[in-house]
Amino acid sequence: MRELRSVCFVTRLIEEQEILDKDHKAHAASQQRGKRLMQAMSVGSKNADWELVNKLMKVGCERADTWIAVNFDRLGEQSTTDIHKKYL
Repeated sequence: MRELRSVCFVTRLIEEQEILDKDHKAHAASQQRGKRLMQAMSVGSKNADWELVNKLMKVGCERADTWIAVNFDRLGEQSTTDIHKKYL
């Protein structure tokens, strides 16, 4: 959370032109989430066996492929998530 706050703070200062130093750049934030999947899993499933690891990896790859297809053109240029709204 501290790092996210720092990123938001510096990005806001850059956007408001309070920081003009070219060594600092605004950060474009992105994220991949799996909250619903993790909540649906039982406590017992938190023990990482090979089957679970493979399942999570497969789901992660599928979601990443979908996310990249939707957001690729924005990477490094525009945030795909609102850090301030979601975490601060």
